[in-house]
Amino acid sequence: MSSQTDVQVQRIRAIGLTVTNCNRSVDFYTQALAFELVSDITVEGQDYSDLEGVTKAKIRIITLRLGDELIELMEYLNIQGKPIPSDSQSNDRWFQHLAIVVSDMDRAYAHLRSFSIEPISVAPQTIPPGNQASGGVRAFKFKDPDGHDLELIWFPPDKGKDKWHQNSNRLFLGIDHSAIAISNTEQSLHFYRDLLGMQIDSRSLNWRPTQSRLDNLPEAEVKITALRPVEDGMGIELLDYIVPGKGRSMPSDWKSCDIAHIQIELVVNNLEQLVDKLRHNGVQFVSSRIVQFTNSVSPYRKRCLVKDPDGHAILLIAES
Repeated sequence: MSSQTDVQVQRIRAIGLTVTNCNRSVDFYTQALAFELVSDITVEGQDYSDLEGVTKAKIRIITLRLGDELIELMEYLNIQGKPIPSDSQSNDRWFQHLAIVVSDMDRAYAHLRSFSIEPISVAPQTIPPGNQASGGVRAFKFKDPDGHDLELIWFPPDKGKDKWHQNSNRLFLGIDHSAIAISNTEQSLHFYRDLLGMQIDSRSLNWRPTQSRLDNLPEAEVKITALRPVEDGMGIELLDYIVPGKGRSMPSDWKSCDIAHIQIELVVNNLEQLVDKLRHNGVQFVSSRIVQFTNSVSPYRKRCLVKDPDGHAILLIAES
């Protein structure tokens, strides 16, 4: 099946993270990682409950920007969501990280260490030169105050997008991609490439011992497939762990208000047509319908939340 479909994802608008406390998260992202505040709103009502699949949802949503990319911190004010399991590993199917690009890994790492972070990697790691797709890339994984997984990433001159190499006096540059742990590459490609029309950007195999130190997983070996939308921008990486194998699957009772919830917002060119296509293909829907927001300040009036084959949340959005 060709990825050149009429209906497709244009770009990733933002990544939404459910958090325990917006104020604490804003402090962390603005101070430790140099994100800037864009907006701070509180929403409630049947439309948001239908969209997120949470009864009587009242959500404070803070939008932050880093470079060209946005994240949304979502705090459910009237519901106490379940915390992220403290023993989460990179191969658990709920694992998802944001890769934050830095202009100088040593300086960024030193700055980050002045905050009380929980590291995943033992220290910044350099991917060996034998890896064609990512040799020379430096990375460090850690957790935010809620336990969401984050990665600092530095690209050598021959890797990464041009925009990461433009002379900048900023230390933290933007978000390159969100990486998700999956159970089966072909199954995920059917969803992201065949149904959503994203395109494969690169494939690589990352393995021990660098990957083990990066993920804090013994003998780690992971097949990585990088996907980009047609308008480029932020991408999605599929992480298919061969060793130590697949971790735990995402619990079926997790909801949008639970802290492990991360939703990737995908701008699509025809939401009704895409929703029909996804329903025909047995995709799981969180939203009870396409929700149309009439009083929204955002141009993206139509929204619908679905899940990928492993349970990762995908918010499909379109202009009216």
